[in-house]
Amino acid sequence: MSYFLNELKSKKEVDQAIKTTAELVLVIRFGKSSEPRCLHLDEILFKCSELVGRMAKIYTVDTNAIPIYTQYFDITHTPATVFFFNAQHIKVDYGTADHTKFIGSFRTKQDFVDLVEVIYRSVMRGKLVVQSPIDPRHLDRFELLYKDI
Repeated sequence: MSYFLNELKSKKEVDQAIKTTAELVLVIRFGKSSEPRCLHLDEILFKCSELVGRMAKIYTVDTNAIPIYTQYFDITHTPATVFFFNAQHIKVDYGTADHTKFIGSFRTKQDFVDLVEVIYRSVMRGKLVVQSPIDPRHLDRFELLYKDI
Protein backbone atom coordinates (compact mmCIF):
# COMPACT_ATOMS: atom_id res chain seq x y z
CA MET A 1 0.00 0.00 0.00
CA SER A 2 2.92 2.37 0.49
CA TYR A 3 3.16 2.83 -3.26
CA PHE A 4 -0.20 4.66 -3.11
CA LEU A 5 1.15 7.15 -0.57
CA ASN A 6 3.52 10.01 -1.37
CA GLU A 7 7.10 9.13 -0.48
CA LEU A 8 9.77 11.63 0.49
CA LYS A 9 13.13 10.35 -0.76
CA SER A 10 15.63 12.98 0.42
CA LYS A 11 16.30 15.31 3.31
CA LYS A 12 15.52 18.25 1.06
CA GLU A 13 12.07 16.83 0.22
CA VAL A 14 11.31 16.25 3.92
CA ASP A 15 12.45 19.78 4.81
CA GLN A 16 10.35 21.22 1.98
CA ALA A 17 7.25 19.28 3.07
CA ILE A 18 7.65 20.46 6.67
CA LYS A 19 8.20 24.10 5.67
CA THR A 20 5.52 24.40 3.00
CA THR A 21 2.60 22.47 4.50
CA ALA A 22 0.40 25.26 5.84
CA GLU A 23 -2.81 25.01 7.86
CA LEU A 24 -2.77 21.20 7.60
CA VAL A 25 -1.40 18.49 9.87
CA LEU A 26 1.63 16.90 8.24
CA VAL A 27 1.81 13.16 8.95
CA ILE A 28 5.15 11.48 8.22
CA ARG A 29 5.46 7.70 8.58
CA PHE A 30 9.05 6.53 9.10
CA GLY A 31 9.74 2.87 8.38
CA LYS A 32 10.59 0.29 5.76
CA SER A 33 7.96 -0.48 3.15
CA SER A 34 8.88 -4.16 3.20
CA GLU A 35 8.01 -4.72 6.89
CA PRO A 36 4.58 -6.21 7.64
CA ARG A 37 3.79 -3.65 10.37
CA CYS A 38 4.64 -0.80 7.99
CA LEU A 39 2.44 -2.34 5.31
CA HIS A 40 -0.43 -2.55 7.81
CA LEU A 41 0.05 1.08 8.82
CA ASP A 42 0.36 2.18 5.19
CA GLU A 43 -2.94 0.45 4.42
CA ILE A 44 -4.63 2.36 7.24
CA LEU A 45 -3.03 5.64 6.17
CA PHE A 46 -4.11 5.11 2.56
CA LYS A 47 -7.68 4.24 3.48
CA CYS A 48 -7.90 7.31 5.73
CA SER A 49 -6.15 9.73 3.39
CA GLU A 50 -9.41 10.78 1.77
CA LEU A 51 -11.23 11.05 5.11
CA VAL A 52 -8.60 13.37 6.60
CA GLY A 53 -7.71 15.12 3.33
CA ARG A 54 -9.04 18.48 4.51
CA MET A 55 -7.06 18.25 7.76
CA ALA A 56 -3.83 16.44 6.87
CA LYS A 57 -1.22 15.52 4.29
CA ILE A 58 0.35 12.07 4.60
CA TYR A 59 3.86 11.08 3.51
CA THR A 60 6.13 8.09 4.00
CA VAL A 61 9.89 8.09 4.54
CA ASP A 62 12.23 5.10 4.32
CA THR A 63 14.41 5.10 7.44
CA ASN A 64 17.41 3.83 5.46
CA ALA A 65 17.11 6.56 2.82
CA ILE A 66 17.23 9.51 5.23
CA PRO A 67 19.21 8.47 8.31
CA ILE A 68 19.57 12.03 9.62
CA TYR A 69 15.86 12.19 10.53
CA THR A 70 15.98 8.66 11.90
CA GLN A 71 18.67 9.85 14.32
CA TYR A 72 17.02 13.22 15.01
CA PHE A 73 13.70 11.66 16.05
CA ASP A 74 15.46 8.69 17.70
CA ILE A 75 13.54 6.16 15.62
CA THR A 76 14.60 2.75 16.88
CA HIS A 77 11.27 0.95 16.39
CA THR A 78 9.40 1.10 13.12
CA PRO A 79 6.94 2.17 12.00
CA ALA A 80 7.04 5.55 13.73
CA THR A 81 4.65 8.36 12.88
CA VAL A 82 5.54 12.02 13.46
CA PHE A 83 3.15 14.98 13.27
CA PHE A 84 3.79 18.62 12.27
CA PHE A 85 1.66 21.73 11.86
CA ASN A 86 2.92 24.91 10.18
CA ALA A 87 6.53 23.67 10.51
CA GLN A 88 6.07 23.00 14.25
CA HIS A 89 6.65 19.50 15.61
CA ILE A 90 3.48 18.48 17.46
CA LYS A 91 3.88 16.39 20.58
CA VAL A 92 1.14 13.96 21.57
CA ASP A 93 0.70 12.50 25.06
CA TYR A 94 -0.12 8.83 24.46
CA GLY A 95 0.36 7.93 28.11
CA THR A 96 3.90 6.75 27.35
CA ALA A 97 7.26 8.33 28.05
CA ASP A 98 7.78 9.39 24.42
CA HIS A 99 5.55 12.24 23.22
CA THR A 100 7.49 12.98 20.02
CA LYS A 101 6.20 10.14 17.85
CA PHE A 102 3.65 7.35 17.62
CA ILE A 103 5.44 4.01 17.65
CA GLY A 104 3.80 1.05 15.93
CA SER A 105 0.72 0.73 13.79
CA PHE A 106 -2.73 2.07 14.54
CA ARG A 107 -5.13 -0.76 15.36
CA THR A 108 -8.07 0.73 13.50
CA LYS A 109 -8.73 3.42 10.92
CA GLN A 110 -10.87 5.23 13.48
CA ASP A 111 -7.89 5.53 15.88
CA PHE A 112 -5.92 7.37 13.21
CA VAL A 113 -8.83 9.59 12.13
CA ASP A 114 -9.58 10.52 15.76
CA LEU A 115 -5.93 11.37 16.43
CA VAL A 116 -5.59 13.58 13.34
CA GLU A 117 -8.86 15.33 14.17
CA VAL A 118 -7.80 16.02 17.78
CA ILE A 119 -4.39 17.28 16.64
CA TYR A 120 -5.98 19.53 14.00
CA ARG A 121 -8.53 21.04 16.39
CA SER A 122 -5.93 21.55 19.12
CA VAL A 123 -3.31 23.21 16.93
CA MET A 124 -5.93 25.53 15.49
CA ARG A 125 -6.35 26.75 19.08
CA GLY A 126 -2.58 27.19 19.46
CA LYS A 127 -1.70 24.06 21.42
CA LEU A 128 1.56 22.24 20.61
CA VAL A 129 1.05 19.35 23.05
CA VAL A 130 -2.05 17.25 22.52
CA GLN A 131 -3.73 14.56 24.61
CA SER A 132 -4.23 11.38 22.57
CA PRO A 133 -7.82 10.17 22.10
CA ILE A 134 -6.64 6.60 21.39
CA ASP A 135 -7.69 3.94 23.89
CA PRO A 136 -4.55 3.00 25.89
CA ARG A 137 -5.29 -0.68 25.22
CA HIS A 138 -4.68 0.04 21.51
CA LEU A 139 -1.15 1.31 22.13
CA ASP A 140 2.03 -0.73 21.89
CA ARG A 141 4.18 -0.50 25.01
CA PHE A 142 7.94 -0.08 24.81
CA GLU A 143 10.66 0.45 27.37
CA LEU A 144 12.81 3.47 26.62
CA LEU A 145 16.52 2.81 26.88
CA TYR A 146 18.82 5.81 26.89
CA LYS A 147 22.31 5.37 25.50
CA ASP A 148 25.44 6.97 26.95
CA ILE A 149 23.86 8.45 30.08
